[in-house]
Amino acid sequence: MGTIEPACLSIFNLTIIQFLLLVLCLVAIWFYAYAIYAAITFLKHPHPVTTNFCPPITVLKPLCGLDADTYTNLASFCQQQYPTNQIIFSVRDWQDCSIAVVKQIIDDFPQIDIQLVVSDHTIGTNLKVSNLANAVSFAKYEFLLIADSDIKVTNDYLQRVIQPFQAKEVGVVTCLYRSSAQGWLTILEAIGTATDFHAGVLVSNRLEGMKFALGSTIVIRKQVLEEIGGLEAIADYLADDFQLGYLPAQVGYKVLLSDYVVEHILATTKLVDSINRQIRWARCARISRPWGYLGLIFTYGTIISMLLLVTTGESILGWIVMFITWMMRLIMGWVVGVKILNDSAAKKFLWLIPIWDLIDFVIWCYCLVGNTIEWRGQRMQLTKGGKLVVPEQLLVKLEEKF
Repeated sequence: MGTIEPACLSIFNLTIIQFLLLVLCLVAIWFYAYAIYAAITFLKHPHPVTTNFCPPITVLKPLCGLDADTYTNLASFCQQQYPTNQIIFSVRDWQDCSIAVVKQIIDDFPQIDIQLVVSDHTIGTNLKVSNLANAVSFAKYEFLLIADSDIKVTNDYLQRVIQPFQAKEVGVVTCLYRSSAQGWLTILEAIGTATDFHAGVLVSNRLEGMKFALGSTIVIRKQVLEEIGGLEAIADYLADDFQLGYLPAQVGYKVLLSDYVVEHILATTKLVDSINRQIRWARCARISRPWGYLGLIFTYGTIISMLLLVTTGESILGWIVMFITWMMRLIMGWVVGVKILNDSAAKKFLWLIPIWDLIDFVIWCYCLVGNTIEWRGQRMQLTKGGKLVVPEQLLVKLEEKF
C-alpha cells in the first residue's frame, strides 16, 4: 500500500510546471485521437468519379533545374486518360537544364498540347510565382492545375481531381501527398510529412474545412484567380500555395481536399539544406499564422510526456501518461501515414516518429524568433503575413526611412 500511495497522491500534489505538462499531454492525446477520427472519416467519404464530367484543363508546371526523376515526373502528366488538356512548362532561363528534358517530353508525346515558355519577366520576390505568371497568359482553359515539378501521378489523376468542381461553389481543389525518399535525411522528412504534417491537415479539414492549399496540386478556376487579384496578389509571398487556398476562401469559395494522393519524389539532400528547409517552412508558418504556430505546442505529446516523466521523478503517473501518449502518437502515425497515404517510409520506419518529433520540436523552439530564411542559395527576410523581402529591397527601405 505504501508503494501505491505516493503515485496516487502525486496526481493531486503536482507542481504548477508538472500540472501544465500534464495538461499539454492530455491535449496532445486528444489531438492524436481526433486526427485518427478525421483520417478515418476522410477515408470513408471519397469523391464520386463521374466520367462524363471532364472539362478542359490547363496544367502549369514551373521548372527550375532538375529534380530526382524529372523526366518520369513530367511524363506522368502527359499520360493522362483525359480528353482535353494543355500542359505549359515555364522556365526563367534558356540555360536551365530542365529545358532539355521538356524538349524530350515534347518529342515523346506529340499528341499532347505541350508548350514551353521561357521568360525572366518578374512580378514579385517569389520567382516561382513570376514563372507561373509567365505561363498563365498562354492558358487556354478555365481550369488551371498547378503542380510542383517533383510530383508524379497515375493516369487517372486529372479525372479524379476535377470531380469536386461539379459544385459551382468550389473554387480550389488540393491534394495530400506521399513521399518517395532516399537517404536517412529524406526518410526522416518523409516520416514527418506523412505522420505529422498531414495529420494536421486532416484535423484542419475536419474542424473548419480547408482554408489553404498544398503545392503538390492546386486546381483553381481562372475566374477565381482573377477575383483574388491574379498571381500578382501572391507574388511576394513565400507560401504561394497557402495563399492560393487562403485568398479564395476569404472571398467565399470552397477549398476542397481531394481523395487522390500524389507521389512526391524526395531527392537526397545535405544536412544543412534539410535544416534550412525546415526552418524556412517553420518561420513562414509562424509569421503567416502566429497563433496557429504557437498552438503546435499541443501536438508535441511525445516530447512533453518525457519532460513530465523527468519532472515527476519517473513516477507511475509519468510512465502511464507517457505510455498512453506515445501509443496514441504511433497509432495516429500509422493511420495517417500508412492507411491514408500508403507512404512507404511510414510503413518501414514508423519507429522513427519519436526521433522526428524531437527534431521538429527543437526547430519549432528555434523558430519562435527570427525572420531570416535561406531559399535557393539566397538569404531573405519574411515580413508580416509571410511576404519575402530580399536584402536589396531592405536596403532601399532603410534609405527611404532615414
